[in-house]
Amino acid sequence: MRTAGELAAVTHLDVTYDEALRETYAGAWQGLTHEEIVERYGEQYAAWKRGEPVRRGGGELETEVADRAAPVVRLAADKLPDGGTLVVVSHGGTIRTTIGRLLGLEPHHWEGLGGLSNCCWSVLGEGARGWRLMEHNAGTLPEPVLGDDD
Repeated sequence: MRTAGELAAVTHLDVTYDEALRETYAGAWQGLTHEEIVERYGEQYAAWKRGEPVRRGGGELETEVADRAAPVVRLAADKLPDGGTLVVVSHGGTIRTTIGRLLGLEPHHWEGLGGLSNCCWSVLGEGARGWRLMEHNAGTLPEPVLGDDD
């Protein structure tokens, strides 16, 4: 929300907040370091990294995150005038799952998009057959910021 507010201040555009664009709820994993998650939930973490549907810490499945976020993006994009631009600000996991859903990728392949580093962006456009990924993780720093991929 703070990032969207900063963009609004620079662009002088209004921000619409939607709870559906929040980060993945990770249950008992919330607030833990990567090391703590691996130590306490090693088997669950390994299953998630293999691409199995896992309720990390009892939280949301990645498909549930996409189920709530992708429709918000579709609806907002449908309201754009021809040639309009939509900026969606969220968290890396939510962005990745939403992009995967919009592109029609099977959930097991969403990991192939890679993590989104802090302060980076992806660009989707309209292709002949639907959504098209034009840029991903643009603005990446030389050393990726720790995210849900580590």
